Order: sequence, then structure tokens, then C-alpha cells
Amino acid sequence: MPGRRARRAGEPRPKPTLHEKAARVAAFDLLARKSWSGRDLTRRLRRRGAPTEVAQAVVAELTSRGYIDDQAFARWWAEARARGRRIGSRRLRQELGAKGIPREMIDAAIAAAFDEVGEAQRALEAARRRLPALLRGRQAARASVRLADYLLRRGYPAAAVRHAVVTLLADRGADLPAPEEDGGV
Repeated sequence: MPGRRARRAGEPRPKPTLHEKAARVAAFDLLARKSWSGRDLTRRLRRRGAPTEVAQAVVAELTSRGYIDDQAFARWWAEARARGRRIGSRRLRQELGAKGIPREMIDAAIAAAFDEVGEAQRALEAARRRLPALLRGRQAARASVRLADYLLRRGYPAAAVRHAVVTLLADRGADLPAPEEDGGV
């Protein structure tokens, strides 16, 4: 074809520009696969080539029609991650904030996620599942510290971590530092 030059090896493909109709189709395709927050869907449409204004307009339209609901998304995300992945409130707060969910919605979603089973109980369950692997290793003497580190990385507050570790390893719990005041993230 005249006017087209061949792309060289290693040269990135030119990014197509999505007009509003194509961006809407792409948004429905993405929503058919999984739930998205409004901010994440806007970012994904931008990555696919939609101009900022078009991506924001499509997301606003889908939000007004009820296809995107940040509050329902936050509740679903918090419950699924707290129950399935055994993630604590601090990490959930961070993840939802990164997805563009407002603080009030984050607080409500986290409260709902730990309503049925409290955060201390979920921390204890996560510790029970992790403990056998820590006791098998050559560093079983450090199991309490490693278990506490594991739970802190999962986003549990220091008080819940200390309670779980002391409950499971009462004789080794003295190795842990005293819990610090748990400031909100």
C-alpha cells in the first residue's frame, strides 16, 4: 500500500485512538470480565487509546446507568480480599484508596467486611494457616517474629497481630515487641 512504511522489528506498534463508541464497547468488554472502580476503568480505557475526555465521559455515562458502582465495588473488594486472601483492614484501606474509592466508602466497606467475622479472628485464622510452614523450617525459633511480620504485611493492625501470635505461640510471644498505637492509614 502506498504511504505506509513497514514497521521495524522491536519498534512499538502505534497506539490506536479510540473514539467514544469504540471506548464504550471496550468498557463493556472490560466490565463483562470483572468489576472495576470508576477510576480504574478510566485508566484502562486511557491505556487502550481513549483520550482522557472520552474515557471520563464513557465512565460517567456507565456510572449514571448503574454499570459502575464504586460503593458496591468497594464492598465486594473488601469482603473478597478479607475472606479469601485474609487481608487486614490497613491493607484494604490502601488498596481501595489506590483504586480511587472515597474514604467514606472505604470505611463502610471495611466495616462490612469485618462485621460477620472480626478482624482479630481473621488474623488468628491467617496465622493458623501460616504457622505450620514456619515451624518446619530451620528457623523455628524465630517463628513468632516471622509470623508477626507475615500478619503485618497482610495489613492487620498491631494489636490483632500480637493477639494472634500470643494465642498460637504463648511460650514465644515474649519475643515480640509491645504493640504500638495503631494510627489510621
